[in-house]
Amino acid sequence: MKNICVFGLGYIGLPTAAMFAHHGASVIGVDVNQHAVDTINQGKIHIVEPGLEAIVKKAVDDGNLKASLTPEHSDAYLIAVPTPFKGDDHTPDLSYIEAVSKALAPLLEKGDVVILESTSPVGATEQMVEWLAAARPDLTFPDYYQPDHEADIFVAYCPERVLPGKVVEELISNDRIIGGMTKESTKKAQEVYRIFVEGDLLATNSRTAEMAKLTENASRDVSIAFANELSIISDKLDINVWELIELANHHPRVNILQPGAGVGGHCIAVDPWFIVNQNPEEARITRMAREINDGKPKWVIAKINEQIEALKQNGIDRPTVALLGLAFKPNIDDLRESPAVNIARDMLDADLAKLLLVEPNINELPKSLTVGNLVDLDLALEQADIVAVLVAHSEFENLNLSKKQVVNFVTNGY
Repeated sequence: MKNICVFGLGYIGLPTAAMFAHHGASVIGVDVNQHAVDTINQGKIHIVEPGLEAIVKKAVDDGNLKASLTPEHSDAYLIAVPTPFKGDDHTPDLSYIEAVSKALAPLLEKGDVVILESTSPVGATEQMVEWLAAARPDLTFPDYYQPDHEADIFVAYCPERVLPGKVVEELISNDRIIGGMTKESTKKAQEVYRIFVEGDLLATNSRTAEMAKLTENASRDVSIAFANELSIISDKLDINVWELIELANHHPRVNILQPGAGVGGHCIAVDPWFIVNQNPEEARITRMAREINDGKPKWVIAKINEQIEALKQNGIDRPTVALLGLAFKPNIDDLRESPAVNIARDMLDADLAKLLLVEPNINELPKSLTVGNLVDLDLALEQADIVAVLVAHSEFENLNLSKKQVVNFVTNGY
């Protein structure tokens, strides 16, 4: 497997493509974003991920990695494109996977491997095979219900399970779930990932692999929801939730997570809804956790508004509020599904105070916040009457906020 084509050069696709190239494979990365393609071909990166740029630069300089708007025939194709929602009912949108399927189908030759990495609802890999088979009736494709069946094309589902900020390290060291449509598809996909993965390659079928990815993130979502619910209850009872959790975690079999302003990112904030959408009557705990975490930003806004109202009662007609952090987690630039972005947007719409937005990892605001003011930390702290710490970026540690009204929603906010 020396020629690999990776569709999608975002937070997962680009590191994956770079890692294959770094370990000797010839890789073409495909993306619809011309800026991303041009940036990568210059040996640079368009995302924030520690250690990645040096790997990309070397791979490009060595001729092992190039980016393009169009795919080329390869021995293996990896698909790492978005799977958003179609609308407010959280129905998965597989249109990006469908588009890639139609783009790569003409390139397929007998013996090629197609691997779906995009986080997807159960059955998405089978749907992808249907699209491929419709476009290439001259080839045979695997059938989930015939695991021993031989086919011309090998197809598997292999989800990523990496932590933003540690992607380079964890792509190599983490165990990987390899879910083939057939047993031979699993073996072929294992051969692909063995190029650079040092962790175990855990064999299963495609549906189990799809559900495993959703289960991992739903489990984390439920745990975070409990912590967020505790923070709301503790506030009502005038209890310090941080102290409460620290004390409770001294129990040898208790490990409560830390609460925050909500849950963001394209995994935990999205994946559990795929389970709920397919199993609306059965997924009761999963749904409740999502509702708790999705509702946390509104509670955060209410707490900030209490401080705004208190200042107005003291004669400050239009207080200035600094919101510290817009990313969905500390020390990255990823704003996908970020609760902090939702908080900022809703507060801008309400227009109860002047807002100063601080996010040290970006240079411009997303379209949803274009009416906001992106400022540096020093200016925000100088001008703000109220400081709300939404994300635990390292830049926000050990701040001197003694003369400010502070609302802290993270563990190490100041």
